[in-house]
Amino acid sequence: RRVDVPQTLKNSDTMLRSLCLLAVCASSAAFAPSSAGLFAPRGKLSLGSVSRAGRANAGAVQMHHGDDHDILLRAAKGEETNRSPVWLMRQAGRYMKDFRAFSDKYPFRKRSETPEIAIELSLQPFKAFGTDGVIMFSDILTPLPGMGVDFDVVKGKGPVIFDPIRSMDQVNKLTPIEDPDTSTPFIREILSSLRKETDGKATLLGFIGSPFTLAAYAVEGKANKNCLETKKMMHNNPEILHAFLAHISDNIADYACHQIECGAQVLQIFESWAHHLGPDDFCIFAKPYADQVIAKIKAKHPDVPLIYFANGGSSYLERQKDMKADMICVDWKVDMAVARQTLGADVRVSGNVDPLVLLGPENKIREAVRECVSKAGGGHILNLGHGVIQETPEEAVGIFVDEAKKFHYSDIASAASDKVLTGV
Repeated sequence: RRVDVPQTLKNSDTMLRSLCLLAVCASSAAFAPSSAGLFAPRGKLSLGSVSRAGRANAGAVQMHHGDDHDILLRAAKGEETNRSPVWLMRQAGRYMKDFRAFSDKYPFRKRSETPEIAIELSLQPFKAFGTDGVIMFSDILTPLPGMGVDFDVVKGKGPVIFDPIRSMDQVNKLTPIEDPDTSTPFIREILSSLRKETDGKATLLGFIGSPFTLAAYAVEGKANKNCLETKKMMHNNPEILHAFLAHISDNIADYACHQIECGAQVLQIFESWAHHLGPDDFCIFAKPYADQVIAKIKAKHPDVPLIYFANGGSSYLERQKDMKADMICVDWKVDMAVARQTLGADVRVSGNVDPLVLLGPENKIREAVRECVSKAGGGHILNLGHGVIQETPEEAVGIFVDEAKKFHYSDIASAASDKVLTGV
């Protein structure tokens, strides 16, 4: 269809970008649901109004739920929805003033392993912003002591493993997680309480670390920009790493099942150190063990959706398209349209707005939401391409969630047309 463009917009670069977006959004219709429901017109929400709304009580947030209370669960299962549900990785974090009231007072493990504190921190972003998902406040390393690998989270340094795993003898001395209620007794109370709090309002997410990421942490002993000790083990003593990965895989799957049995409705598997792996090493040391975990969980809980997130793994998305997860979460370093094309129409996707977009102005945040959703085109959960950073204004998270809830799949075509006409 011919579009008459004002003379002032006849700039080749602007028009090329705009027409490309229109083409992407048109192709996204292939992924979008056949019917989209009613659209609530978008109104301008100022930074100040979001801030005030963020401090309203939970009852005010409930006004936005209605039939959308389980939209994230339905999207994760592949059911039709009229918009992309939204939650954010690290949505319970130090960017929130109310969160810092706890983090400045209590050490990490005190916060994550004390039910009443963990429950409060998990619910803070839901109460403030009305996210479609509530994720348990915890850490991927939480189950490691149950396997005989103790750790702590040191303020300013991050996780520290006291006795790094470097030998087969250490691997052979690892213990199984025979009873998660004994090794992590706080998990049941946290998740069961959160399930009651969110029932009829939002979807409850649990999470685990993927075997390679957990092994890398345990081998390094702390964060390492080169993953040096793990890479040395990969190349010189791979049998040690494989034995360690096998032990983690079996036990972390049991821990994941425990979370589900305690109330988690969706589970995300974090491959946080995927950026240390090239495509071939990913297929040797990460992917098969993640798939083993997923298969074991699915054998026991076949209807619970599982999301796999390889941070830094967008350069080898083609290696992830046949994984056993129900959904692939994509980092922000790949265009969502490219991710869609690479993974294929039958793979559900999550992500992938650059977290630092939330440091920009309101119009840029809203535009980023619309573009990501438009390029995903359905079968999608909106998220960032990594966690919320500490410097993020709370108001920006409110705007991000607000736009996600107002932008419906039925608006994709009109949004693309508007972009062509305005050149922005």
